[in-house]
Amino acid sequence: MPAITDKFTGEPVLKLQRLGHGTLETVDLVRARRFYEEVLGLEVIQPSSRSMMIRLGTNHAYAVVETGKESTMTMLAHNGLDVGSVEEVHAAHKKLVEIKDQWGIKQITEPRHMHGDTSFYFTDPDGNWWEIVAVRENGYAADFADRDRDLTGLHEFDGESGNVNFSHTHDPDFRARVREVVEARAGSESTA
Repeated sequence: MPAITDKFTGEPVLKLQRLGHGTLETVDLVRARRFYEEVLGLEVIQPSSRSMMIRLGTNHAYAVVETGKESTMTMLAHNGLDVGSVEEVHAAHKKLVEIKDQWGIKQITEPRHMHGDTSFYFTDPDGNWWEIVAVRENGYAADFADRDRDLTGLHEFDGESGNVNFSHTHDPDFRARVREVVEARAGSESTA
């Protein structure tokens, strides 16, 4: 059952520098490179005969490895591609629908607004899931600098995740409720 978690305040077992990369599978490296460069506009380098590295706009990269089999990635485990507006989400959706057969795009969902963001999902020719989403400047990384987006320790929200309208702090209505709880908690702590 989903629940609000508490922050760990001890020392971690490992002392790591950064979350630097992930890995995607491809059946055909040549086809994948064309898709990533020509359709998605990703930066691509090829460090070996069976792999390449892709990235866009940050130093986080994905290794794309030719395994000869299609990915088993689920939509929940998707990769996010940020755009600057809701209009850009709809324009990207329209373009991908127009070229899906030409490029082997297997599935495309309809754009929708949920948990405060507008987005849609699609699978690349290898079955890897992607989301095109309109987010604020700095994307989801901005959440780390915005204390109103962190529900850590706010157990008043345990059990609310089943309600789709109140399950994500990108939703402005839910954010207002979070602020109310935080202010009420701060008020009760100051009077204690």
